[in-house]
Amino acid sequence: MKIAIVKLSALGDIIHSMVVLQFIKNQNQNIKIDWIVEESYRGLLDHHPAIHKVHAINIKNPRKKTSVFLIINELRRIRKLGPYDLVIDLQGLIKSAIISRFLPSRVIFGFDKFSAREGLASIFYDKVCRIDYDKNVVERNFVLIKNALELSSDVKDINQKLPFLYSNQKTSIVSMSNIKKNIVLIPGASFASKRYPAEKFAELTNLLDANYLIIWGNDDEKLLADKIKKLSPSVNICEKLSIEELISLIAEANLIIGPDTGPTHMGWALNIPSITLFGPTPGYRNTIITEYNKIIESESKVNPYKINKNDFSIKNISINQVLETAKDLLT
Repeated sequence: MKIAIVKLSALGDIIHSMVVLQFIKNQNQNIKIDWIVEESYRGLLDHHPAIHKVHAINIKNPRKKTSVFLIINELRRIRKLGPYDLVIDLQGLIKSAIISRFLPSRVIFGFDKFSAREGLASIFYDKVCRIDYDKNVVERNFVLIKNALELSSDVKDINQKLPFLYSNQKTSIVSMSNIKKNIVLIPGASFASKRYPAEKFAELTNLLDANYLIIWGNDDEKLLADKIKKLSPSVNICEKLSIEELISLIAEANLIIGPDTGPTHMGWALNIPSITLFGPTPGYRNTIITEYNKIIESESKVNPYKINKNDFSIKNISINQVLETAKDLLT
């Protein structure tokens, strides 16, 4: 059997989807799995042993007129892939549904109109599954795959998952300590109100003795890293890392602290202790809480159907709460 999974973006969303791979292979090692993803995220998937082929597409500017021509060219190209016995759209967008429809296949499976992020996407599927949009994202992906492939695994089996991110690049440019605990701080996120204040990160480094490594992915995040460094000179700012280098760094760390963003979710994916800080996004929905992966939420009431990007309540999360949770995870 040959299947294709369509999950195009973004970093955290792809991570939340990849956990299904081990359960597919646990049931049938002979299933060949291809994955369709946007070019900028293929580093997450390239070295995964359960994936037969990664097919990267280039549709980076979905709001620009030029994206129409990009999509047309990519659709022409992906029509040559396959054929597949089954295509599963884990994204639930009209864009991903169209891509799924263009892949040569016998059956296309996706969320129904009440479950998909964009309900109209469901018209492109042959078979659908219903699981409410406000349910936990990891469980949503699992249930969709379980129904599509008739897996015997249960959602609760996610709690016994194996680490599932892989890399062949080492982070030799990063100063890891052999004496102190290595804590990775993540100041950046996709929008401003998801970010924990740089001042509070700096305060934490003065309260808990450890080797701190700050990661960043763009100019705005580098400014936040520099701000923390200015307030707490002993921290180490990493060079800009590729996805594969980032995987290697997270895998060697003792603790990850950051907001609801892809690099923080890597901690959960690799079974590394982590603290995910939530303000305008729903903690119950956007991660899995385990013995080693904790969340701290602001007091904001979050509507998962309509995220309020003007909700800066994350700044009210007490540094003492972060400190005590960190101490518990490091003991």
